Amino acid sequence: MVKQKVFFERAIFLSWYCSRGDCSFCYMSTQKEKISNPRLARRRIESILAESLISKICDWRVEFLSGGYDSYEMEELVDLTKKICEVTSQKQWLNIGVLKQEELKKFLPYIEGVSGAVECVNYEIRKRVCPSKPLEEVFEMFRVAKKLGLKNSLTIIIGLGETTKDYDNLKKIIDEYGINRITFYALNPHEETPHKTGPSTEYYASWIKKTRKDYPSLEIVAGSWVDRLSEISELLRAGANHITKFPSIRLFGTKHAEIIEEEVRKANTVFLSNLTKIPTEDIKKLINELSFDTSLKRRILERTNKYLKKMNNNITK
Repeated sequence: MVKQKVFFERAIFLSWYCSRGDCSFCYMSTQKEKISNPRLARRRIESILAESLISKICDWRVEFLSGGYDSYEMEELVDLTKKICEVTSQKQWLNIGVLKQEELKKFLPYIEGVSGAVECVNYEIRKRVCPSKPLEEVFEMFRVAKKLGLKNSLTIIIGLGETTKDYDNLKKIIDEYGINRITFYALNPHEETPHKTGPSTEYYASWIKKTRKDYPSLEIVAGSWVDRLSEISELLRAGANHITKFPSIRLFGTKHAEIIEEEVRKANTVFLSNLTKIPTEDIKKLINELSFDTSLKRRILERTNKYLKKMNNNITK
């Protein structure tokens, strides 16, 4: 029997600002009132592209590009997506809020699909935890994306107060909007938010198991934070294809990274990503092959080397 192949998937964040900023569980909701100039909450382009390059050489799949509402002008986002596409040699998924048809058309050469923030499939709870992000806007984006030949994905957070009785709502969304992929997260409570505890592993895994049983070919990504890494083998056995939600640069080569690799082995699956061994590729050569201007290439090289130094320091401690 061929063993399942598992990737680590890293979401690439573009900024820490969201103009809506009132999802009760989200880190950005704690930052909105602290940010007077949204442009200053944007990450430097060289950092984003260096992270994309590190992802490529470590065989981390980019889960999606993520950013809050109104962090960038649309043309800036298109150009940045184009650059990330070139660095990674892969089309991307977008998780940057609801996009209309004319906006999505601008991204078509560079993206595989869109991810919608469904978050909770108990609709009464969702109205409370995501008051400024109506589901109908997300569903309309799914309809438009499908019309344009793009794939649809959604994110869902387990532990916001839903119960397994709400699973039928998830099924309806998958069926009606032709969902190709789902990222499940266990609620990770942030300071300054009203949420204090995440779900049990058993309950979290039960959602993945139900979904896998009903949708054998659906791609499922499961997020597990640093304090929950020992559940990864159970999430994979429940039906997850890949894993996410780990600070893979900051904790590269640490005992936490080793736990992930061991958990993948425990699930009798094969890990295709690298979280513990410094890559040996010629970074300068890879960057010089890009079509960017000389100044940007230099900045990407500097930032990439800083990331690699940090990763290597973890190993040599």
